[in-house]
Amino acid sequence: MMPQSTPILQAKAVTQRFGRFTALKNINVSFDRNKLTAIIGPNGAGKSTFFNVISGAFPPTEGQIFYNGQEITGYKQHEFARIGISKSFQITNVFKDLSAHENVRVANQMRTSRYNILTPRGNFKALHAQADELLEKVGLSKVASKRASELAHGQQRALEIAMALASTPELLLLDEPTAGMSPEETVFMMDLIHRLSQERTVILVEHKMKLVMGICEHLIVLHHGEFLAQGTPEEIRANEEVRRVYLGQN
Repeated sequence: MMPQSTPILQAKAVTQRFGRFTALKNINVSFDRNKLTAIIGPNGAGKSTFFNVISGAFPPTEGQIFYNGQEITGYKQHEFARIGISKSFQITNVFKDLSAHENVRVANQMRTSRYNILTPRGNFKALHAQADELLEKVGLSKVASKRASELAHGQQRALEIAMALASTPELLLLDEPTAGMSPEETVFMMDLIHRLSQERTVILVEHKMKLVMGICEHLIVLHHGEFLAQGTPEEIRANEEVRRVYLGQN
C-alpha cells in the first residue's frame, strides 16, 4: 500500500508552450491523497491547460507528472484509466442515443472486458447491478431508462461522472463540473462531488469561488500560467497576493 505521505499526483517543473505562447511556466505542485482539491484562478490563469496536462490530454513541453510516485509523463489518456485515474471534461461526453443505464453499463463493460470482445452472458447480470449501483450513487436511479439526450444538463454531467466511476478510480479529475448549470443543479453537483471525495481523491477545476471555498479542503491558485499560492480555504482567503489578483475581481 502506498504511504499516506506520498502525494497521489505531483507536477514537477511543468511548462506548456503552444508555439511562442507559454501557457504554463515551471509549475511545481503536489496533491495529497484522500483530499478534495480545487485548481482556481482568474480567466487566462492556465487552469484548463494544467488540467489537460495532469489528465493526459497532452504531455507537458517540459517537466514531469508523477502518480503514486511513478512517472506517468507522456502516458496516453486510456492508460490513465488503467492505472486508477478517471476524468470528466467540461464538455459533456455521453452516448446521447443510449439510456442512462446503458451508458453506465457500456462504461462498465469496457472496463471488465476490454480485451474480450465476446463477453460471457453470465457477466451481464453483474454489469447491470454495477450500473444500477453507480446510477444510485449519482442520484439518477429514477431516470435510468431515459435516453441521455432527454436528461437535463445537470443530469448528463452526473451521468458522465457515473461513467467515470465505472473504472473504480483512485483519483477523479473534474473539469468545471458545474459549467452551464442552474443554481439548483449546481448545489446538487457540489454535494455529489463532496460525497464522492469521501471515497477517493478528487481534483477539480472550477471558477465558482464561493462554491469551492465551501467544500474543498485544499486550493491551488494559478495566475498567468504560474503557480501563485496553495493552502486551505482560510489560508487562501487571507493571502494578500491572491486577494489582489483574484478575489478582488469578484
